[in-house]
Amino acid sequence: MYREFGGPQVLEVVERPVPEPGPGEVRIAMAAAAVSPTDPMTVSGVAVQAGIAPAPEGQWERGLGWDVAGWVDAVGADVDLAPGAAVIGMLPAFAVASGAQAEYVVLPARDVAPAPAGVSPAQAATLPLNGLTAATAVAELGLPAGASLLVIGGAGGVGGFAVQLAALAGLRVVATAAERDAETVRGYGAEVVSRDALPTAVDGVLDTAGTGAAALAPVRDGGVLVTVAGAVEGERGIRSVQALVQQDGARLAELSALAEKGELILPKAITYPLEEVAAAQERLAAGGVGGRLVLVT
Repeated sequence: MYREFGGPQVLEVVERPVPEPGPGEVRIAMAAAAVSPTDPMTVSGVAVQAGIAPAPEGQWERGLGWDVAGWVDAVGADVDLAPGAAVIGMLPAFAVASGAQAEYVVLPARDVAPAPAGVSPAQAATLPLNGLTAATAVAELGLPAGASLLVIGGAGGVGGFAVQLAALAGLRVVATAAERDAETVRGYGAEVVSRDALPTAVDGVLDTAGTGAAALAPVRDGGVLVTVAGAVEGERGIRSVQALVQQDGARLAELSALAEKGELILPKAITYPLEEVAAAQERLAAGGVGGRLVLVT
């Protein structure tokens, strides 16, 4: 939790009553909760300044975390989930006071999906936010099988899933990646290029790196640009869309099933105990993680 805006030093672990699920809700005993690049935006107050998180009033405190993996601990009325079931879910962390980085997490049952069997909770926790964002973005492209797609940021959390989902949809994928990540991104199903040697006249671009208007340049006239970090105005007949992620248990279940079958590769999980959340945030700020940071109980 944090009670003031700032850096990782304002984060602390606090004791709170175990939350009770209401009708249509499920309580998850958290086993793993991913650390997100949006966490520093939240803690610093940037998300409030940008109008994507509500401003706190009076004496306040907030938690962090979008992604949760764990076990069903309790259910409210009208919920058909068995206690003990392994599940994953996503919370809209910008809009809630208590996020996924807690021992117990309550969220709507409709937003919960079965965890992929054979996958550790830490790795499963890397899927919800980034996987749903990537799935939304690929769907927004609306490209048919055989069309060409450039993914800017193919080694990132969203980009890695986007490359794989686009390849599974039959698109011809080119992705940018640093040399150290090139082999991994090729394994996702993409041809790898550097940011200095982008292809031209592709049918679509999916920008996961916040490139801005420069991401339009590789798109053919009448093509499509999908961004995940800020809207871009189209030109030359290019359709430009910002993909906005939402909770979606049914889509998350589909992604989980792909991961369970090995058709969707999950990133490496680098774990920290929940009480070391500040250290995990400091590691995130240092960069070059080479996977996802995940808090575990």
